[in-house]
Amino acid sequence: MTKADIVDRVLAKTGFTRKNCVDLVEQVFETLKDTLESGEKVKVAGFGNFEVKEKSDRRGRNPQTGEDITIEARRILTFKASAVLKEAINSPRDMWPNFTIRERPE
Repeated sequence: MTKADIVDRVLAKTGFTRKNCVDLVEQVFETLKDTLESGEKVKVAGFGNFEVKEKSDRRGRNPQTGEDITIEARRILTFKASAVLKEAINSPRDMWPNFTIRERPE
C-alpha cells in the first residue's frame, strides 16, 4: 500500500475533497516523523508503538578482509504491534471487516 492508496481510502470513507485528504495524510505522517525525530514514542491505540532506540558502538568484522572494525552508534526505529492488531492479522480473512483484494492493473 502506498501513500496514494491511503489517501484514496480516506477519501472513500470520509467524503472530504482529495486535496483535504492529501493534506490530512501528509500532516499525519509529518507529525509522526517529527515526533520520532525528537526521540518521543508514538503510541497508536489498537495499532502499535513506534520508538527510536539508541544503539551503542559495537565491534564488527569486515567479511572480505577479516579486519576488526568498530560499527558506530546509531539510532534505529522499532515498531511493536498491539495485541489488537496481532489478533486482526491472525484471524481468518472472512472475519476481517471491509477487506477486499484488489487486482493490480497491468
